[in-house]
Amino acid sequence: MIQTITAPAPAPLYVELARSLEQLIEQGTLRPGHRLPSVRRMSLQRDVSISTVLQAYTLLENRGWIEARPQSGYYVRPRLPSNTPEPRMARPMAKPSYVGVKDLTAEVLSIAVDPSYVPFGAACPDHSLFPTKKLARILASVGRNDPALLGRYAMSLAFDPLAREVARRYLQAGCPLSHDELVITIGCTEAINLSLRAITKPGDTVAVETPTYFGFLETLQSLNLRVVEVPTDPRTGICLDATRDAFANNDAKALIVMPSFSNPLGSCMPDAKKEKLYQLLTEFDLPVIEDDVYGDLHFGERRPKPLKAWDTDGRVLLCSSFGKTLAPSLRVGWCAPGRYLERVRRLKFTNTLGTPVVLQKTVSDFLRNGGYDHHLRSIRRAYHHQLHLFAQAILRHFPEGTRLSRPDGGFVLWVEMPAKVDTLQLHREALKQHINTAPGALFSVKDRYRNCLRMNCGLPWTEATDAAVRTLGELAKKQL
Repeated sequence: MIQTITAPAPAPLYVELARSLEQLIEQGTLRPGHRLPSVRRMSLQRDVSISTVLQAYTLLENRGWIEARPQSGYYVRPRLPSNTPEPRMARPMAKPSYVGVKDLTAEVLSIAVDPSYVPFGAACPDHSLFPTKKLARILASVGRNDPALLGRYAMSLAFDPLAREVARRYLQAGCPLSHDELVITIGCTEAINLSLRAITKPGDTVAVETPTYFGFLETLQSLNLRVVEVPTDPRTGICLDATRDAFANNDAKALIVMPSFSNPLGSCMPDAKKEKLYQLLTEFDLPVIEDDVYGDLHFGERRPKPLKAWDTDGRVLLCSSFGKTLAPSLRVGWCAPGRYLERVRRLKFTNTLGTPVVLQKTVSDFLRNGGYDHHLRSIRRAYHHQLHLFAQAILRHFPEGTRLSRPDGGFVLWVEMPAKVDTLQLHREALKQHINTAPGALFSVKDRYRNCLRMNCGLPWTEATDAAVRTLGELAKKQL
């Protein structure tokens, strides 16, 4: 019997069109930020129907190759280099340690506000990315319409309309929260501080990711807490096996974690891993402080669920703010402390009485006007584009063998250079060129990561920015 071989059916026309555009993007003919021909023009150019072009563009958008911008068209989406080695995961810490006082932290943060320095050191986005004029108008209107707000103490723990808006947004992210379980704080920093004071006492051990945000270390030091560092994967977040060992062997009393786009790695834990982490916390009966300040800055289709979404018994203290997304200077944050609500409320009262209502109402009015989602799309697009440009420049100018994180959200990059590069020395040399950096030693209790650097990519890409990255690369190469 003769077997007939059936030729595979040809791919649909829109798939063929999408493939040809993918090739043009891969070859660099269409570069990040380039605008694609309009649907009608592409239809005429390729002699296909408008519906075929729309299907092709939708397919490319779903695959992450292009993005649609309202009333503007389709643009090639920035893509971080996929073939660059990522930073290596650290070794587990032998035993807990107290955090030493680091004058370098204060130096980096104080120079960050000096406009004569290129601010690569502090994770502070450029003010041009925020709707400052609109917020200023709302703030003026709030003060004009209710001037008595300026003459009263902020005694309430949450301005009800703002708490409802925050709770509504978390509901959309798959994390049901009641507005009356929120405490509005002065930024995420106060939320973290109150949470730590609610669940620990001096001398306790707290587990943290490593590398970790140096602000956490400063807070832990101020509360006289010991730290055990847990290795963290630059792509998928904290290592669960190492977390189990840290809990079992160090009498840890709590964990601080940034599951969504951690600072400085930019890692994002998959949902399955978040669920396993919560199960591990339940097994050891430990509370966890979740910093979700970068959660809204995702580059994908959907916002990652916070760890709090799996919380069934109130052990997750969720902390965040609008500092990275809307208005850093307004210092409006929040905490959803679960079973520790009453403790956090009392601590908030003794700490700052309350958060200024005039600021809470300003943010609340902005959120209720419906412009926040549009602004988030805009700022996410800007951060994504800037991360791509920074990554390309770093790989172009830094020493051969440099490793680079590839975050799917946020605006910081973790750079690991060859072992002979000392980023503390690099920081001193860069300051002479009026470039401020964040050396890797800041992000560990034991001054690890001496050849690493965190880069703030929340800056508009200009010739001066490119020149500063090139100068950093040249200074690093001199050490080799």
